Amino acid sequence: MEKKQLLPSLDRSIDEIRRISGNSSDVLINRFVTGGIHCALLCCEGMVSTSVITELIFEPITDIPQQKDSHGLFHYINEKLLLSTDRPQVEDYPTLFRLVNSGFAVLIAEGMTTGLAFGVQGYNTRGVQEPSGEGNIMGAHEGFTETIRTNMSQIRRRMKTPELVMELFVKGEKSSTDLCLCYMKDRVPKALTEKIRRSLEGIELEAILTTGYIRPFVENGSFELFSSTGTTERPDVLCSKLIEGRAAILVDGVPYAIIIPRLFCESFQTLDDYAYKPYYATFIRWLKYAAFLTAVLLPAFYAAIVMYHPELLNSTLFMLLVEAEKKAPLSIVTESLFALLMYEMIREAGVRLPKPTGGAVSIISGLIIGDAAVNSGLVSTPLLTMTALAVLGGLVVPELEPQITVLRLAFLIAGGALGLFGISLLACAVLVNICATEDYGFPYTAPISPFKGRGMGDTAVRSGIKKLQSRGFTVEEYHE
Repeated sequence: MEKKQLLPSLDRSIDEIRRISGNSSDVLINRFVTGGIHCALLCCEGMVSTSVITELIFEPITDIPQQKDSHGLFHYINEKLLLSTDRPQVEDYPTLFRLVNSGFAVLIAEGMTTGLAFGVQGYNTRGVQEPSGEGNIMGAHEGFTETIRTNMSQIRRRMKTPELVMELFVKGEKSSTDLCLCYMKDRVPKALTEKIRRSLEGIELEAILTTGYIRPFVENGSFELFSSTGTTERPDVLCSKLIEGRAAILVDGVPYAIIIPRLFCESFQTLDDYAYKPYYATFIRWLKYAAFLTAVLLPAFYAAIVMYHPELLNSTLFMLLVEAEKKAPLSIVTESLFALLMYEMIREAGVRLPKPTGGAVSIISGLIIGDAAVNSGLVSTPLLTMTALAVLGGLVVPELEPQITVLRLAFLIAGGALGLFGISLLACAVLVNICATEDYGFPYTAPISPFKGRGMGDTAVRSGIKKLQSRGFTVEEYHE
């Protein structure tokens, strides 16, 4: 849609609106006369609140006394009437349609090349509910919704300081999606916000329907195994990141916020860690580190040791594995790949299937994979145990599940081909890639590499809240 200015003739302007909208049935045009001036009120059916628009717009605007011209009418509305707290001006048709389709009512009048918009949104939205993917015990049970204004209010309710800044952008040629850049102006490096703004300005998409449309534009274009930006659906988690000097992007229609930058160690942190005693939180954190390594390396180590390095096993364990594997018709690597791929299929089916039929997935996986595969000798019991432990370890760190899934298969193939030597080579390549990952000058592996002693109090261990509060930590310490 070309950026054409509003026409002064009311009839021609209405004809242009109908032409642009294709005479769409949900674009409502209400013509009326107030103050002796011919006007029209535009709105989109289903996007406005009928009670609000009647009480705040219709009743006051029809009681306006006689005016000399349309300029006097708009001056009277701006100076004498409140009507709405959100009152942007409209000067062109793209802006008019973006506001109308966002739940605004737009007033245009004969002889005026501008319009007045009033925020009277009333479309159906999902209420604030507990996040489905980031459960906790001691923290708040509120999560983001699909409405960006509601998400902004949840952040503001927790951070009442004027240092919190929220900047709105509109991106998407067809969708005109609202984006909100959030940051603490006294904590975030200015260079970071400027670079993020430039990245957002470079977005040229027809539609933005999820955070995955935005993240490639705010990340480094080079190949990265792990994403240097994170997501969260919890406003309290987002506020904690803002205090540490991060920036965040909210996307209208998506109940997730993008956090910039993201550190690798944060994937093992939860809000409950700061509600428990430090010794217990430290134990849980190291348990997650061990679970991550188990999820990635356990099937590979099993295949490598059994095939190439049996001398690492004691005689009893070795004989048990030999007895179990000699009945299996396939190689250990093939068995492992079969078991892991079957699990991925079952997991994907459980996610995509309708809930009433989801129980069939557990029955099929339990009977066929867990029982029939072992009894038939297709998969050995020790190998299935190793696979189950690896899968369980991956569930402990759900944020890294995509990377764990791919790396688990890659390490299994490397271990099956070259043994422990192959695992070591691939581990070096993965470490190099992780250490080289950075965005906007913030290393992804900080505070481990480059090493920062102050940051280890919330990485290697979880120090007490008093110590964490006194150190005044922000990510600007890691900026190169």
